[in-house]
Amino acid sequence: MVSRMFRIETEVDKERSQFLRSRLRDANMAASPVLRSLRGTPGEREVPLQVWALDPAGGVAGGLVGHTWAGWLHVTYLWVDERHRGGGLGSHLLSHAEHLARTSRGCRSSRLETWDFQARAFYRKQGYEVVCEIPNYPPGITEYTLTKTLP
Repeated sequence: MVSRMFRIETEVDKERSQFLRSRLRDANMAASPVLRSLRGTPGEREVPLQVWALDPAGGVAGGLVGHTWAGWLHVTYLWVDERHRGGGLGSHLLSHAEHLARTSRGCRSSRLETWDFQARAFYRKQGYEVVCEIPNYPPGITEYTLTKTLP
């Protein structure tokens, strides 16, 4: 029986997390020729990508936080202050991030997640397509994953 052979712990351990990530990465590389082909290329590592819109006083009017990896831009957060919404700032931030990802990092695709009450219609106007829908994540909300081929 497994429980008699091992001591099970539930503590958060950064060192063990890094160990696990490293071992999983090694196993994935061994199993996937596609991932092995990334070794030693710029697409091998996640590289942060951030774009900020600052007002004249230096305050954050909006921003995009994401990263690039394996030829993909992954947009983690995109936010525009309410006072600046509806004027194209969000579109500009997203377009700028896509341009940087495409021209300086060789990305050909972009992905992001949004909830049903957030910005799905906005992203669809920017050329993104829904590729995944997860109902009740979290309960009562639907999460969408959207992707776009970068021109």
